[in-house]
Amino acid sequence: MQKENKMILEKANAAITAGDYEGFLAHCTDDTKWTFVGEQTLQGKEAVRKWMATAYKKPPQFLVERFIAEDDFVTALGTITLPDDSGNETEHLYCDVWRFHEGKMAELTAFVITP
Repeated sequence: MQKENKMILEKANAAITAGDYEGFLAHCTDDTKWTFVGEQTLQGKEAVRKWMATAYKKPPQFLVERFIAEDDFVTALGTITLPDDSGNETEHLYCDVWRFHEGKMAELTAFVITP
């Protein structure tokens, strides 16, 4: 199960970097919950879709340095590069903790910082 969940996350991330947000969302449960620690919580696929439309005007680029999988969880550590409000490419460090349910991404706890 852990290997399958990791592969699902890799496919979902590839969809995002290709600008295929609906392809990414196909890997999420309808009631997916995303918590950006210290910022906001999104509840449901539609809320995530709306957030992506503004946050990912240009597809982000991921560099995953490490995946850690255990039980129904996959943690991804790495960098994400996306434009800031001025359009300048900005690199952030991130740690995403995903909980999977029946082969889909059900919950995200994301820690994102600008070094």
